[in-house]
Amino acid sequence: MKTVLITGICGGIGKATARLFAASGWRVLGVDCQPFDNSFELVHFWLGDISQSNIWREIADSPFLNDGLDALVNNAAVQLNKPLLETTENEWADTMGVNLTGSFLGIKFMTPHLDGRAAAVVNVSSVHALQTSQNIAAYAVSKGGLVSLTRAAALELSGRSIRVNAVLPGAVDTEMFEDGLSRGQLTEGNLASMKAELALKTPCGRIGRSAEVARSILFLCDDLSASFITGQTLVVDGGVLAKLSTE
Repeated sequence: MKTVLITGICGGIGKATARLFAASGWRVLGVDCQPFDNSFELVHFWLGDISQSNIWREIADSPFLNDGLDALVNNAAVQLNKPLLETTENEWADTMGVNLTGSFLGIKFMTPHLDGRAAAVVNVSSVHALQTSQNIAAYAVSKGGLVSLTRAAALELSGRSIRVNAVLPGAVDTEMFEDGLSRGQLTEGNLASMKAELALKTPCGRIGRSAEVARSILFLCDDLSASFITGQTLVVDGGVLAKLSTE
């Protein structure tokens, strides 16, 4: 039985990914900075800040990894909705810490457990890594850095039979997405009307679902389906990046 470690497992995409992997026969381990709500069964859960090395040392030394690790999903993220010039140094550092440093530390400490197993790392980035909007600079920079980390790690870990790829979700119906609607990019109104407006701007005609991102993550972790894919970015955005902004 294969084993996956998912960071940010308590969020919308994290939960959906954990459930899908479990349903597909994987052993699921999880870590998050907020307590796990026991809404589904995990093999083990760690409570901690993935931007700090101590939690990664604890995970690396855990008996739950004695039989190795087949996939690492760096999913944990925070989103700061604030103009660049109003962003404080601490806010910038916190955003980079979780979204970028946390993934670096995950790769660094989990590689010995992934080594030589035809394993996979999937970094959950964002369409904001490629094109972005106002008042989300720190988040966009961190997600752009995550795409660069994906390419660099794919090259350095290829000799260890570890593939590294990134998934770039667009608008997905999660709590973080709802918080992001406050940035003022849409007509002011209630939550439902703002979601409806964004759906109309999406070629697929709707907002994405966490389960759809989860299926993309599982695909990239599969050592048969995605065995010759590494260093790549898979955009899951309903066609948003394919559309000219002037249309």
